[in-house]
Amino acid sequence: MVPQLSQHKVVSKEQWEAEYKEYLKGAKEFMRLYDKKMEERRQLPWMAVEKNYVFDGPNGTVTLSDLFEGRSQLVVQHFMFGPDDEEGCVGCSFTADHVDSARQHFENNDLSYAAVSRAPISRLLEYKKRMGWDFNWVSSFESSFNYDYHVSFRKEDLRDGKGYYNYEWIEMNGGELPGTSVFYKDENGIIYYTYSSFGRGDELLIGAYNYLDITPKGRNETGPNGDLTDWVRHHDKYEKSGFVDKLGHYHETIVTESCCSPSGAKQ
Repeated sequence: MVPQLSQHKVVSKEQWEAEYKEYLKGAKEFMRLYDKKMEERRQLPWMAVEKNYVFDGPNGTVTLSDLFEGRSQLVVQHFMFGPDDEEGCVGCSFTADHVDSARQHFENNDLSYAAVSRAPISRLLEYKKRMGWDFNWVSSFESSFNYDYHVSFRKEDLRDGKGYYNYEWIEMNGGELPGTSVFYKDENGIIYYTYSSFGRGDELLIGAYNYLDITPKGRNETGPNGDLTDWVRHHDKYEKSGFVDKLGHYHETIVTESCCSPSGAKQ
């Protein structure tokens, strides 16, 4: 819950500095722990990618290997944009808004990026143009890629109405969910799957959250869903009315949730 700022404690300079120094001890401990966990993540075992994944790109078909673009590391954003969707998920778009500014730096440090969605490439390119993005985006519509990495779900993937997402079985009816996966390609061209994050794990990639987290109001997500859907919109829709449902779909008017959409998954 966001504190009532008008009732917030106001103190002298001496007390403010004393309390901040006490806070700083814990903050530095947290950062050291964070560094430790990041190193532990880098030491996790890898899996060789056995399939030759092929995608539809802007200029024809491309392979997973092609997405590395001459670099040894690749981050894939599993972007929620299904074959029947008219536009991308609000939360995934929020994350993608941060990519191009960072990409000009990490591409010079041996890292490539690509977004992968199941919508047809023509629709992805149309939406990409609308949003003003330049990053690489490909369609996995005819590939098992999304299913193999547990971000898209067919009826046959479900067990008793549950799908395997973020390393646990959750209630859903099928559909698309977000995530990020990391791959490495060695000098022999062998590709390894090294890491994935889902749910709140992807928040590390959202710079806007890092700004908000240092402010008095924080993320200020005080609406009915208690997450980014309470306030985040496509960046060209902040001046419009409407709402975002718990699955990240923007609606100009209230509609009933589709029976074919996953439920119970919080971004």
